Amino acid sequence: MTSPPERSTIELLSSGQPAGFERGEITFIGAATVLLRYAGFTILTDPNFLHAGDHAYLGLGLRSKRLTSPAMRIADLPALDFVVLSHHHGDHFDRVAAEELDKDLPIITESHAARKLRSQGFRSPVALETWQSQDVVRSQARVRVTAMPGKHAPQPLGSLIPPVMGSLLEFHDGSDLRFRLYITGDTLLHERLHEIPRRYPDIDLCLIHLGGTRVAGILLTMDADQGVAALRLVRPRSAMPIHYDDYPVFKSPLEDFKRAAASANLDTKIHYVGRGDTHCFELGR
Repeated sequence: MTSPPERSTIELLSSGQPAGFERGEITFIGAATVLLRYAGFTILTDPNFLHAGDHAYLGLGLRSKRLTSPAMRIADLPALDFVVLSHHHGDHFDRVAAEELDKDLPIITESHAARKLRSQGFRSPVALETWQSQDVVRSQARVRVTAMPGKHAPQPLGSLIPPVMGSLLEFHDGSDLRFRLYITGDTLLHERLHEIPRRYPDIDLCLIHLGGTRVAGILLTMDADQGVAALRLVRPRSAMPIHYDDYPVFKSPLEDFKRAAASANLDTKIHYVGRGDTHCFELGR
């Protein structure tokens, strides 16, 4: 079993502050958008800053009206080091992000999205194939982003919509691995996910995309039952559900997942974080 070669390292300027590996925080902005601050890095995921009533383009001529508003605007964000983007759908990278994000900001994503970003004027997209990695370093702190397998739709629809990737973020203090974060992306439960716990058996936190998205009756993201099964498979120490109630195409409400998770007796501890709220985590807890 071989992995694709790693990419050249992105080196960030020193902030002059210690990295701080003992604790971190994740602010839930809405949809699949979170702001992660840990080990001296500030990272944004899947920037969706449309407001309630705005329409996101989902591909194949389909649009969906947002039901919620994000907890922050792009202007409210702190200075970002990079973005992790699972794919280029309008509910993950919208026209607000295209207009207002810094065009030099590194965006780590899959190849289809990287091409779209370049066409929108972004100068630093990084395209990863599955299992390929990108390192970002600042002084002694390093985060390695590795593309995880994703499947957004069954065939034949799968060949008509953009590909998707999950992401594994591994934070290192020098040569020591301190924290592992898995972001599922918009994936269904599928066979290739079994490879994740074989390669990475100790995941500290999982940001799990739920919602049970359906288009023409076809399931495109994990519903409650698939979400529970994915956590049972990957076995993260803790998990935080995101991407579940923002658009009408999300057919599986968070309450369904809460009931399914409660009855499943999972080893994973679930953190339910409201839009605009922050989950603070400490290593070893």
